[in-house]
Amino acid sequence: MSTPRQEQLRREAARMFAEFGYHGVSIEDLGAAVGISGPGVYKHFSSKDRLLGDLLVGISEDLLQNGRVEVAAAKSPADALERLVDKHLEFSLTEPDLIRVQDRDFASLSPTDQHQVRRLQRGYVELWVDQLVPALTREQARARAHAVFGMLNSTPRIEQPASQAPMLRAMALAALTA
Repeated sequence: MSTPRQEQLRREAARMFAEFGYHGVSIEDLGAAVGISGPGVYKHFSSKDRLLGDLLVGISEDLLQNGRVEVAAAKSPADALERLVDKHLEFSLTEPDLIRVQDRDFASLSPTDQHQVRRLQRGYVELWVDQLVPALTREQARARAHAVFGMLNSTPRIEQPASQAPMLRAMALAALTA
């Protein structure tokens, strides 16, 4: 279980890494953003690297777990796809900073964290793929899932993304089922 200060550091790190890049933010910057000294950050995270890993591994774990919940609650593969799209769209609209950090700073993760994020992401993709098979081959289904992720994860670059949510949802479902 995390502390309120750890949550605060996570939020600020995501915001600052998204704005300035991982390498553009110092431990002193992070501490100052939450009202503590730079070295005070180490009471909550062993390093800036560990904080980045915590952010990106954590969001990958959340996406996979939430996806599993949505699939388990679905009445059919089509219902599961709608639920997955809705949940991923919600993520895209509420966590634009994490999307930016993932895009720009994945290479700054430790090799162990990179491996863990990729493993979790493959599991998440396979949830989507399983809903599209047997209508598609697994290869075709993966291509569609990745294309949809690209579209939905582009929301940080879209003007007023929340107002575009219905269109994005419709486009995602159309791309998956075309």
